[in-house]
Amino acid sequence: MSCTVDHGDAKLMPDVDRDRAWLLTVDGAPQSYVDLDEPTYLEFEYARRLGHVLDTVAVEGLPLDVVHLGGGALTLPRYVCVTRPGSRQDVVEADGGLLSLIAEHLPLPPGSGVRTHATDAREWLTAAPAAGAEVIVADVFGGSRVPAHLTSLTYAREAARVLRPGGVYAANLADGAPFAFLGSQLATFGAVFEHLAVIAEPAVLRGRRFGNAVLIASDRELPIAALTRRTAADAFPARVEHGPALRRLTGSAPVVLDDHAVASPVPPDGSFTIS
Repeated sequence: MSCTVDHGDAKLMPDVDRDRAWLLTVDGAPQSYVDLDEPTYLEFEYARRLGHVLDTVAVEGLPLDVVHLGGGALTLPRYVCVTRPGSRQDVVEADGGLLSLIAEHLPLPPGSGVRTHATDAREWLTAAPAAGAEVIVADVFGGSRVPAHLTSLTYAREAARVLRPGGVYAANLADGAPFAFLGSQLATFGAVFEHLAVIAEPAVLRGRRFGNAVLIASDRELPIAALTRRTAADAFPARVEHGPALRRLTGSAPVVLDDHAVASPVPPDGSFTIS
């Protein structure tokens, strides 16, 4: 394949600068980037930060049982296949047509240990067995917004139920100052998990621009020192906020109940779209 492929609002385009590398966009917003020859290459900043979480939650190289809510082009499942061989992974993606597109044009290697499920993320999580995952990675966007039903206290409790003791939840979110949405997510997940952290670019944390923030939650202490080293040394440096700094971000934000849940804010023009 050497040309652009369309599926509804999704578009799969080759990267002219890298052989066998592809960009997936949905509604013009970049969703995934995959290099088939180098699956550990993570182009997007938020993906690199989720990769740092996956690298530090357990001894390097050991297999993990991972649930990915949101599939895209299966960038992070491919990453885990290489960095943690033998891992068992479930990918939940509501768009079955997108899963078929990726399976046809960017197939996973044989014996990858990755199972895909064409269904809604929360519905799958609710039906999943308890204590079945060591890590849940949530990267679900309807276009450029996190759906409302994946922001509530009930959803957070389901995520905790599916995680094993000591498991880690990591979510890609998007917000900007005054961080009403991010604060509500910190309050909501803080009502379920004892330990929280956020990874984001300093300019986003200072309120200078809208952008991604990775929320991490667990019932055990998080690997803050290791995450701080990796994110600071990254090509796109970020900060790891926790403790008092995180409480300032949360502010007086309320815990989100299903009846009052809303999607993440609409990004300002040009925040994520590409030409």
